[in-house]
Amino acid sequence: MPAHVRLRPITEDDLPHLERLQDREEAGPFGFFGFHDPGRLRREWADRGLLTDDGGRLAVAHGADGRFLGEVQWRRVLQGPASPCWNIGISLLAAERGRGYGTRAQRLLAEYLFAHTRANRVEASTDVANTAEQKALEGAGFTREGVLRGACFRDGAWRDMVMYAVLRSDVPPAPSAGR
Repeated sequence: MPAHVRLRPITEDDLPHLERLQDREEAGPFGFFGFHDPGRLRREWADRGLLTDDGGRLAVAHGADGRFLGEVQWRRVLQGPASPCWNIGISLLAAERGRGYGTRAQRLLAEYLFAHTRANRVEASTDVANTAEQKALEGAGFTREGVLRGACFRDGAWRDMVMYAVLRSDVPPAPSAGR
């Protein structure tokens, strides 16, 4: 995994790149789910910086020069009446895919969520045909749990999804800055 990846809050300068990730061509075959309100991202960024108690978005940035590579996002879901966990996703610019950035970013996001929230589980799902993302999740320490049949509607059809998860006990605590 490349060590030169970091996560950081999304800045105003990142917004044009983030909006590009919603284009059909840039999103790629597994990331386009139809057109949305073009001003929504800017309003949400201005309102809350794309960070709330129930989820958020962070920029995936190159550690050496800080350039925007993509974004990770998470949202709270319930696996039981009192068992919240995080469901995560990632979108990388097309030119940045296939370099290991997604693997590293998803691992960093899981570590971040375990360090700053009480959740015991971080999960992600991807299209059964998206073998690159499956490989990235496995490289990030996620375990394949099974197939969710007909779980995602995209491009006029219901798609099967592969569910992955990592538990708090699977991720060693990150060393504190003072050590």
